[in-house]
Amino acid sequence: MIRSVESAPHVSAPVLAAYSYCEAVTGQQARNFAYGIRLLPAPKRRAMSALYAFSRRVDDIGDGALTDDVKFARLQETRSLLTRIREDAVGEDDTDPVGVALAHAARHFPIPLDGLDELIDGVLMDVRGETYETWDDLKAYCRCVAGAIGRLSLGVFGTEPGARGAERAPEYADTLGLALQLTNILRDVREDAVGGRTYLPADDLAKFGCSAGFGGPNPPEGSDFVGLVHFEVRRARALFAEGYQLLPMLDRRSGACVAAMAGIYRRLLDRIERDPEAVLRGRVSLPGREKAYVAVRGLSGLDARHVTRRVVRRRA
Repeated sequence: MIRSVESAPHVSAPVLAAYSYCEAVTGQQARNFAYGIRLLPAPKRRAMSALYAFSRRVDDIGDGALTDDVKFARLQETRSLLTRIREDAVGEDDTDPVGVALAHAARHFPIPLDGLDELIDGVLMDVRGETYETWDDLKAYCRCVAGAIGRLSLGVFGTEPGARGAERAPEYADTLGLALQLTNILRDVREDAVGGRTYLPADDLAKFGCSAGFGGPNPPEGSDFVGLVHFEVRRARALFAEGYQLLPMLDRRSGACVAAMAGIYRRLLDRIERDPEAVLRGRVSLPGREKAYVAVRGLSGLDARHVTRRVVRRRA
């Protein structure tokens, strides 16, 4: 069982200011994520915003216009900050609000900070321009940049006392992260191509005649782009189905947070499946009212109860 520890009732003004900074970053740059974590009690919401702000910093370095040498140096700086946090060497008077907030969160929740090292490793793969021949290759990358975030988040959420199968919670959290990342890859396929990146496995692209890439608003001539997208959608759905087994292991509000975030991405996946070529024309997204509906559904526990019934039937 993974237990979370709520932060102390009193949080100092410098730490609250650091958390406020992280929450502002989260609200401005991660609307899907922000919809989920607003369902959490304040200590967990703050800790999740600190995790996001650190992760956003790492991602921004990898995605920015800096030279590769500067990116490598900046990523090493973030790893050094992480080492200081791990050694409890970041005080409340530190000038880096993300470091202050994450250090406080790590003192009050059993966050597996090695997951942030994995995230840095994954972004280094981006900087080096790595491509992926097979799904197993891509899966290793996704575990660094998304599966690790699932496991880090579980450190904040914790599992319910006596939850059946809780020893597998990190595995399910990791798998749910993979599902979200594969959905992201499908949504951003054109944007990534314009930036010179290809994430979908080369053998999948070849199988569906899409090895020429996605530099324009139309699929490669003679390709089965729709078949490719539907193939990847099925893979993502299988990952969601496995990862959703985490939900019954969480308390109501943590489960609602996960269900909301995952539900938004599952609906994105539905839209992509209905109109695969939409990802070549622009960014597929959900309107705010639909995200709100998903959040309410998560808070109601409908998704968790559905998963529980399915797992019970499977074990019967």
